[in-house]
Amino acid sequence: MKKGHRGAKPKGNFPRFYGRHAVIAALANPNRVVRKIWGTRDALNALDLPPVLPIVYADVADLGRMVPSDAPHQGIVAEVEPLDDVWLGDALEAGVDDKRPVLVLDQVTDPHNVGAILRSAAAFDALCIVTQDRHAPPESGVLARSASGALEIVPWVRVVNLARALDEIAEAGYWRIGLDGEADTILGEAIGESRVALVLGAEGEGLRHNSMAHCDILAKLPISPRMESLNVSNAAAIALYAAASR
Repeated sequence: MKKGHRGAKPKGNFPRFYGRHAVIAALANPNRVVRKIWGTRDALNALDLPPVLPIVYADVADLGRMVPSDAPHQGIVAEVEPLDDVWLGDALEAGVDDKRPVLVLDQVTDPHNVGAILRSAAAFDALCIVTQDRHAPPESGVLARSASGALEIVPWVRVVNLARALDEIAEAGYWRIGLDGEADTILGEAIGESRVALVLGAEGEGLRHNSMAHCDILAKLPISPRMESLNVSNAAAIALYAAASR
């Protein structure tokens, strides 16, 4: 698969992943460069680490100072290089013979939400997620921890222009469904039998008008009127389930 790059690799401040799921998934990903790993003796001795990987034995207190306050590091921290970008055309080509859904995020910026969405995307076998490069969180320990390993297995396409990306997705034969709480159509009725791209908006603000204009249909989740909306990561999980169970 052809890949793009975000430019030069950072010269410092590499992401630090923590927690067993995030670190083990990073080590298992052949496309991920793990630069260094810190951990307790028990945590590191339980792993099958490459002999060339620099390791540092550390106590729990030292590890706690390397991660956000109260973060559950589980005795292990790894410094990694960000993954190379994936081209949208390559991601779409990988799904040409199946009906795996594409998930498009319109300015979803919270790393906890993006991580949880990646986890749901892996669980429901999404083809990829697509975000704007400037309006999405970078790879980080918080995001990787929330993704529980899914950051390493779900292709993440970062694009400059989301409207053009939605046009490219349509040209590839996808029915673009924008999730909007004010829509008249229920999501289950909008999905149909075609390959679908599910388009979700930012936390609180929802889809931007230009993104709505580049969808084929707007649909809503059938939630109770007692609740105005759902968190975007919950909405994504439900939408992916609907696409998977049609």
